[in-house]
Amino acid sequence: MHFQPSNENVTLILAGLSDGEPGAADRLLPIVYDELRGIAQRVFKSQHAAEKTIQPTILVHDVFMKLAQKTDIEWESRAHFFAVAAKATRDLLVDHARRGQAAKRGGGWNRMTLAGIDNGHSNSEVIDVLDLEDALKRLREIAPRQERIVEMRFYAGLSVEEVARVLNLSERTVLYDWRMARAWLRTHLEDEDG
Repeated sequence: MHFQPSNENVTLILAGLSDGEPGAADRLLPIVYDELRGIAQRVFKSQHAAEKTIQPTILVHDVFMKLAQKTDIEWESRAHFFAVAAKATRDLLVDHARRGQAAKRGGGWNRMTLAGIDNGHSNSEVIDVLDLEDALKRLREIAPRQERIVEMRFYAGLSVEEVARVLNLSERTVLYDWRMARAWLRTHLEDEDG
């Protein structure tokens, strides 16, 4: 049986990381690696095989290195860590898509399904990573909390309960915002295609 440390242990290690404690990142990686890899695999599952130009292991490494170097964050909990990981994952995927688009001049390689946003109703519908990023930026202008919820749910796979804890909201509010954001994104992304 694999030992799973408690959230309290993770929080203590994260506090050490915030304080610049030597070895904190080395102790944290084995604890969060499987969850970070799961995040990467969920994101990559939504991409077509021919379009996967970055491997989940590389994404996990890059995300972890980015987070381990953040000394300006006071880590509050495991959920907070993964909320920030969602943002880092999103940023890295968008940067990678932009570099690929520049190299291929819009060859359409950076596409993924909306399954994570639309509860699986559109598993076959494909969207462009950069179109999703543009839509999320527009959503941020009108409903920043909804944009943040989508980011945490879609890119990090956080549960409604975890998002509620990180954002200090009720689960009911998170669920409502999640539904509204998905509907808004569905409409906006369909308008982009049509």
